[in-house]
Amino acid sequence: MPGLVPFNRRRRDLMSTGFDDFQNMLDDFFSGSWPTGRSLVADTFKIDVKEDEKEYLVEAELPGIDKKDVNLSIDDGRLCISVNKEEVKEEKEGKNYIHRERRYSSMQRNVFLAEADDEGIKAQLNNGVLHITVPKKVEQDKSKAIEIE
Repeated sequence: MPGLVPFNRRRRDLMSTGFDDFQNMLDDFFSGSWPTGRSLVADTFKIDVKEDEKEYLVEAELPGIDKKDVNLSIDDGRLCISVNKEEVKEEKEGKNYIHRERRYSSMQRNVFLAEADDEGIKAQLNNGVLHITVPKKVEQDKSKAIEIE
């Protein structure tokens, strides 16, 4: 795997040219903060998906997010996890602001679960980790015995 470039691996102490520099330039350009360096602002929350014979278990890391800010939906096997969070600090004293900040963030992840059953999905948000259990569809035996005459 000689063509792989580690995430944000730059060697500023050595002057080098070549394909690795080109890949870093493209990576920085599409990160939205080029040429100043890589920013993780555009990144979103991390998810893990586990599977066994009966269900899928999806875990999403959502530190500092309340459950009222999380929306879950499933449509034809595509699980959508979206987060919309707005932070506004209200100050009752004085109206002569020199500096005031608001923050709004929106993130979304979609996961395709091929055998997902739309019924019986459970979700819990505990200590910044969203646990979603999605049962699998139970396949009916469609075979039919044929009697020989």
